[in-house]
Amino acid sequence: MTNDPIIWIDVSPGKVLVGSNNRSILFGGLGPRHEVSIDYNFKISEMPIDYYEAEYLLEKIDVQVASESEWELAFSRDLISAADSSSEVLADNADNYWGKICDGRPHVDPSKKSKIQKNWQNGDIKSTAFFPSKNSKDPIPKIRLVKREKQNWSEKSPRIPSKFENFRMLKEEIVICILFGILPSFTWAFFNASKSYIYDGWLNLLFGGILFGFSTILLWRPRQPTWYLHKEDMIPK
Repeated sequence: MTNDPIIWIDVSPGKVLVGSNNRSILFGGLGPRHEVSIDYNFKISEMPIDYYEAEYLLEKIDVQVASESEWELAFSRDLISAADSSSEVLADNADNYWGKICDGRPHVDPSKKSKIQKNWQNGDIKSTAFFPSKNSKDPIPKIRLVKREKQNWSEKSPRIPSKFENFRMLKEEIVICILFGILPSFTWAFFNASKSYIYDGWLNLLFGGILFGFSTILLWRPRQPTWYLHKEDMIPK
């Protein structure tokens, strides 16, 4: 354990936006983007804590692993920091935010073994999944801790719907495949290939266009709505 004292930073209640509304694979992140309202005071460690020291503190004193919502609220106010190229683990473990209760508590999926990890790199923060490993050679990330005052977490707190609108996503994918895959495929064949090739190879052109259109998800997809708090509900805008 380190002899350096932990510096605890006071965080007052507030609202913060969490997550990404970009669904592309290369540039997107966990979604949907949503607003969280934390109505309790808490203290958060200014720096992430060494894993073994954090484990000791979690057993000996009244501290908890920070939720991503608490982390984001503190980060938005420039209250926390970390060494460059370092990583820290939070209490949340779900691989998306559908079904999340937006009052500051961790978003936990009992079926998942991973944890949300924040990676500090050249002033940028990237969220990834951390999978605990028994391999002693793997680097162990640090942990961000909080001390919470009494909070009233209720099942009636605003919650994001439990799943994405699958029909809407299907329509979106069909339109994208037609506009950016199938039509360009047949247009190219019309101007650059013989008519017999189009008649005989239309199935190849169709599937090739579908595959290309779907592959554009690597770089781009229309941004999905951000979910905002509205009275006791969440609404997309």
